[in-house]
Amino acid sequence: MASGFLPPYIIPGQEPGTTAEERQEIYKYLHWTRLGQAGQESCVAKTILSGAMGLGLGAMFSLMSSSFAYEDPLRRDPNFDTMKFDKKARVMFKEMGRGMWSTGKGFGKVGALYAGLECCVESYRAKSDLWNSLVGGGLAGGMLAWQSGMKAMLFGAAGFAAFSGAIDAYMRKEPPDDD
Repeated sequence: MASGFLPPYIIPGQEPGTTAEERQEIYKYLHWTRLGQAGQESCVAKTILSGAMGLGLGAMFSLMSSSFAYEDPLRRDPNFDTMKFDKKARVMFKEMGRGMWSTGKGFGKVGALYAGLECCVESYRAKSDLWNSLVGGGLAGGMLAWQSGMKAMLFGAAGFAAFSGAIDAYMRKEPPDDD
């Protein structure tokens, strides 16, 4: 007895209009979606993804900055003016590729190191707040400067912590109400 005021009671898994095969497909889709989400929440996946994105971003920055270079590093070769066009192009593309790889590795290393440390701190503390990015940034900054001595490690840790904390505080800021 259905009235116009109450919705009909539907048993989960037996919705009208779906067959048993369609329900199996829906369950399979939900299973793979949950697995994908769980993979994105792991520290290993975050670290790898941040490293790969840093590599790509660094390569693009290097490609852009090589077009703005004031001094052409290829002009140092005394035979550059006598080379044919295809040889010049090959030399220029190899030099750009080396620069892209070098800068991309640096950006990837910084991104992977920060993301991995910040994720480990967040997992250890079991909280998601501003302190995770401050501690992760401090650890990453100190580790990146460890070969330069204690003073450089302290300044690197403070600088990286301040930068990562400022970015995280900006990203966590509530959007203004447009009432």
